[in-house]
Amino acid sequence: MSEATAIEEFQPFLQPAIFVDSDHPAVIEFAHRAGGKDGTDLEKAVRLYYAVRDEFRYDPYGVEMTEYGMKGSTVLERGNGFCITKGALLAAACRVLGIPTRLGFADVRNHLASERMIELMQTDLFVYHGFVEIYLEDKWVKATPAFNLSLCEKFGTLPLEFDGRTDSVFHPYDASGNLHMEYITDHGSFADTPLADIKASFMKHYPAMYSDEAQDGVRGDMEAEAIADRSKP
Repeated sequence: MSEATAIEEFQPFLQPAIFVDSDHPAVIEFAHRAGGKDGTDLEKAVRLYYAVRDEFRYDPYGVEMTEYGMKGSTVLERGNGFCITKGALLAAACRVLGIPTRLGFADVRNHLASERMIELMQTDLFVYHGFVEIYLEDKWVKATPAFNLSLCEKFGTLPLEFDGRTDSVFHPYDASGNLHMEYITDHGSFADTPLADIKASFMKHYPAMYSDEAQDGVRGDMEAEAIADRSKP
């Protein structure tokens, strides 16, 4: 592959996009602060992963299926997000530092969720679970920055770690050794969030949570629900 071809191939994964808004001033500031000035791309990407994972609370409630609601920069503004928006933030921050990054989506079962969330969804299938693919040391590596450490502790689940060299997408077991996340359908890789497809899928699978009349879904507190679930006999 020529250098020109390589540059053209990676360009979509380096430039700002609507949801992976790496040109947003707050994203640029966050990327330089959390990624650091020193070290390799791998070291910077790992630092960004843990910053996105733990500085912003995972919140699957109140999801806004709008351009504003799904931007990576909105996570910075609100201090929370869910798998898709936290993934967009990580991808955007990596692109600020010149690290090629794209988004991946898959349908999964045994996803981290409270009893109330499963009841509202009326299924244990989580469609378009989002993760990030980062180009490091000449290969694409998957990372999932969604579930912050404090949430995992409340669920009794092992947090996903990321070393920049091996894929980090599976929660195969919880802290007690029970089977956890299972990937069912791979939707592929994208330079930006495919909002129309995600919205249509959410409205189809979770009619009690998402509709044209209630685009921001229902409200809740996942960490409080996790504590309540674990306290039940």
